[in-house]
Amino acid sequence: MATFLTDLFESIFTPGPTPTLLVATNAAFAALQAVLLTLLVATYSVHFIVLSFLCGGLWWGINWFAAEVKAANEKERDKEAGPPKNANIERDTRSAEDSGTETEGAAMPVQSAKQLKRSEGGLMPIPTDDMLRKRRSLGEVSGTDSEWDKVENEGDDL
Repeated sequence: MATFLTDLFESIFTPGPTPTLLVATNAAFAALQAVLLTLLVATYSVHFIVLSFLCGGLWWGINWFAAEVKAANEKERDKEAGPPKNANIERDTRSAEDSGTETEGAAMPVQSAKQLKRSEGGLMPIPTDDMLRKRRSLGEVSGTDSEWDKVENEGDDL
């Protein structure tokens, strides 16, 4: 009994529903239902029936919420476990007919979760040397600025 009370006191400062706290909550609601039943028998008042239904709904709601939190925590734990360690890079070897495109069916790398970094919009690939290629310069840059320079130079000749 002393360990239960100690665990109950410590569970107050632990985030989430702990088993000790759920046992105490269920015991308190069961005791409240017993008190409401006793008062109903003693007074024959309809109010205690309504209070009993409200108590039962709240009791069910608390247990449902605790079960949902437990399921969400398990799902989060499974997500953190991630893919197996030996699945760093897999190859997608579907043919062009399978993918519905007209491109050749070359093997394309599929990136694992370890090769992706978090960003505001989701996961982005971590750049590698192959991905960062510098464009070759084609010599003279042709654009609107150089066209205006040509026009200005022609005006000076007049």
